[in-house]
Amino acid sequence: MTNRFIVEADGGSRGNPGPAGYGAVVLDAVTGEALAEAAEYIGTATNNVAEYKGLIAGLEAAHALDPDAEIQVRMDSKLVVEQMSGRWKIKHPDMKPLAARAQRAHPAGRVSYQWIPREKNKHADRLANEAMDAGKAGRQWEPGLSSADRGTSGVAAALEIPAAEPLAEPKAAPVGWAAPADLGAPTTFVLLRHGETALTPEKRFSGSGGTDPELSAAGRRQAEAAAAALAARGTIQAIVSSPMLRCRQTAGTIADRLGLDVRVEEGLREADFGSWEGLTFAEVQERHPEDLNAWLASTKAAPTGGGESFATVARRVSLSRDKLLARYAGRTVLLVTHVTPIKTLVRLALGAPPESLFRMELSAASLSAVAYYGDGNASLRLLNDTSHLR
Repeated sequence: MTNRFIVEADGGSRGNPGPAGYGAVVLDAVTGEALAEAAEYIGTATNNVAEYKGLIAGLEAAHALDPDAEIQVRMDSKLVVEQMSGRWKIKHPDMKPLAARAQRAHPAGRVSYQWIPREKNKHADRLANEAMDAGKAGRQWEPGLSSADRGTSGVAAALEIPAAEPLAEPKAAPVGWAAPADLGAPTTFVLLRHGETALTPEKRFSGSGGTDPELSAAGRRQAEAAAAALAARGTIQAIVSSPMLRCRQTAGTIADRLGLDVRVEEGLREADFGSWEGLTFAEVQERHPEDLNAWLASTKAAPTGGGESFATVARRVSLSRDKLLARYAGRTVLLVTHVTPIKTLVRLALGAPPESLFRMELSAASLSAVAYYGDGNASLRLLNDTSHLR
């Protein structure tokens, strides 16, 4: 399953040449969700130079998200679109090195270009103007609201994203239990929450911004029990783990039992809970009541002190999901991870609203499973199974 991004980019010059800046946004091609933004004041330059620099920034941002993604670039610059598509020659000496850099930013065979009218390029245009305004004030552009705060539906509506060709929309899910017979074997993710740490029974926030605790004695016993259960089933073909110590220890126990290696996937780490790390729910409620209420009310709200919102976690988890689906197509893979990534994968498989994260229970060392089919549909097979721990 290949990630598909839309890059919308723009650049402007107040004087041509004059004070100039660019803006670019990377969008999920299916949902219209903003995944990354870039903007910069570049001093005195022409419109064309600013537009090319916006293109480069957008492609580099998309490449950083996924170097294998399919990208459709949409710009209101006829010049840049036609030159990068190879239909117009690049004659101006200032444009040639910029075009070459754009070609190097992402594999050329995975990038296509489409001209759009200016009114359909509002997001990138706004970022470019923000960058120029910042330059006029003697400073560089800084991000305002994050992509998570902007939200998916608002971005899609504002940009009026069409049902773009050649990026097709996903097929509708089959009705009931029926499924096409020619889809082949699904890719199955068996999702294992790590075993207990000293913080688990006290129900303390323990994310990726805290102390990275190791498994407790109880947690090690839980890892052994999970290993025995998975060995008895005999279906696991690969193991992938969060980089957090408690997950790597759990995964290592199972890998030793099954004779497999462990691959570490950064995107499977737990959410960063900021200054809530190590605190109980009651302690957070006492110290940060307003922030906690906001967090419980919206997955776009982040914990106090620079933590991650659940919307931000969902973006990186979905990117990791797609990479792993491409790597392990048709295989059964054990993902050893945390509460938030597992709940997120389940929510996305079900097409459930973000608020469903608050309505799932996942015990330490519990097993869940999701099967992914070739037509893009998914099926939840198991949730929070702890029978192996009894």
